[in-house]
Amino acid sequence: MLTKKGAATRQRIIDAAADEIRDRGVGAATLDDIGRRSGTGKSQLFHYFPEGKEQLLMAVAEWEAGQVIEDQQPYLGQLTSWEAWRQWRDVVVERYRRQGVHCPLGVLITEIGRHTPAAQAVTRQLLEQWQRQIQAGIEDMRESGSISRDIDPVRASAALIAAIQGGVTILMSTGSADHLEAALDLYLDYLRVGAPSYS
Repeated sequence: MLTKKGAATRQRIIDAAADEIRDRGVGAATLDDIGRRSGTGKSQLFHYFPEGKEQLLMAVAEWEAGQVIEDQQPYLGQLTSWEAWRQWRDVVVERYRRQGVHCPLGVLITEIGRHTPAAQAVTRQLLEQWQRQIQAGIEDMRESGSISRDIDPVRASAALIAAIQGGVTILMSTGSADHLEAALDLYLDYLRVGAPSYS
């Protein structure tokens, strides 16, 4: 169990690692650079991350996964009107546009996610949590009559997650959020099909 000071130091190292990845990419981020940025020595780094760089990268992935959900609140948890969906859409686009080509979570998932069960578990947990909240929004809108009951909330929420991740991957490759915006806009149009005219 870490002390309050120890937890703060550990988080400072994680923050520094995330910033280093954003600035230089995961391949160029070294423990020495992370130590300099966080103001910690090698012994401190290995105290909190005894398994070295990969363990630190996993900690960054876990923290970034939490931030993905947190940054979308309160909108993600309140998808009960078309205005709420629009606000959530804008938050998602702005988040990824701000991160640009160096999204730490995206880079980590791409580079280590395919090779380590732990990274796959972090990714799976994030996507499941994200999908559940979108699904809940679709279900609420169905109950209120704002979305057609023909739409399957499970499949629709899964498709939206896939669309977002595809848009983010293109953004990381090109620096453009156009595909992400198009995917979200078309998805919201899809949800509106069959909605009552008063919605």
